[in-house]
Formats: sequence, structure tokens, C-alpha cells
Amino acid sequence: MTRVLIVEDERALLRALAMNLVARGYAVTEAETGTRALTALAEQKHDVIVLDLGLPDISGVEVIRAVRSYSSTPIIVLSARSDSADKVEALDLGADDYVTKPFSMDELLARLRATSRRSATTDEDVAVTVGEVRIDLGLTTATAADGTSVHLTPTEWKILDVLLRRPGKLVSSDTLLTAVRGSSEHTDPSYLRIYLAQLRRKLEPEPSRPRHLITEPGMGYRYLP
Repeated sequence: MTRVLIVEDERALLRALAMNLVARGYAVTEAETGTRALTALAEQKHDVIVLDLGLPDISGVEVIRAVRSYSSTPIIVLSARSDSADKVEALDLGADDYVTKPFSMDELLARLRATSRRSATTDEDVAVTVGEVRIDLGLTTATAADGTSVHLTPTEWKILDVLLRRPGKLVSSDTLLTAVRGSSEHTDPSYLRIYLAQLRRKLEPEPSRPRHLITEPGMGYRYLP
């Protein structure tokens, strides 16, 4: 079942969209603010985001920027702004489609189907070996060399999902915190250090001398294959 996150501050429209999508077999998460949207994305995987640009706390543009810092989840922008500059900015930041209000439900459904098809063909599952542990992000399984299962917490899975999909690339602490917590604000700086230490104990042959899950002091973290 396709799970859609609808981010819309107009309550009546939000409920109407949710009811229509549920009636057509979609699973729906509702969010009236950008902050709630980022929290929902950190808590659960979504297949498509339907996003209004004019939100009461942070702008939809900032939501796109935050999501694209760690995820390729398709984003369909809904907005009453018809100016081409707004469309260009949203698309340049990583939105996949742009629907101008008012719109028909049939149009939105067609855009959802098209976006979901494109995502299904490009979103490859990642399976890699970290130390002697085989990690399959698609199946969310971690298997040691002797065939035993390695238990990872939901937060550890989220961190690995971001790092392992970007082999060799520096991932900032803010990006990881946004992926895990929905925001990087008001978070103890030791939060990531604790979880990376736990992951190293579970995955690295020599946790005190990590070869795969690397800390870049003052900048973030990096996965080295």
C-alpha cells in the first residue's frame, strides 16, 4: 500500500484530500505544519509527499530543502502560487511535480500514480557489508558472517539508511538529525555520538578503530565501503 504524507495547513482541504486518498486505497499521514511533516518523515517511511508551500511555521521550500538533504522521497507541491518563479524554485530544490490550486482530484491522483511509478523504477534497495555484517536496507536485516541476526534499533536503521545510501560522501550532523528526529534543533550534541558508538560496537571489527563508520570532527559522518 502506498503511504502518502499530506502537508497542508488548510484543515478542510487536508481532510478532503485524506478522505479521497484513503477511499482509493492509499495510506495517509496528515500534517498541518512543516515541523510536523518532518517529524512524521523521521518516524515512518512514506512513498510520496504532497506538500503545500504556504505553511504557518516553516515554508514548504524549507521542507523540500530539509527532505532532499537526506531522502529522495517523491514530492508533489500543491500551491495557490501560480508564479513561474515559485515553480522553478521548488523544482530546482528537488520537488518532482507541481500542481496549482485549484485542481481536480483526478489530476492529483494521476500525478500520484505517475510519481509512484517513477519512484519504483529508480529507488533501488541497498545491500552492503559493513565489517562482517551484511546490511540489507530494503529488508531491514543485519546478518553476521555466521548467519546470526544482529539486532539494530529503529534509530540505528535510520542512521544507516542515510549513510549507506551515500557511500564515501560526508553527511552533516544536521542532515542525520533531521532524518532521525525530524529536526536538528534542540538536540543534545552527544545524541549522534552515542548512536554511532553503538553501531560501531555492533558492526565494526574494531569499534575503537572504525574503518567504515567514520566521524569527521566538526562536520558529520561518512560511510566508507
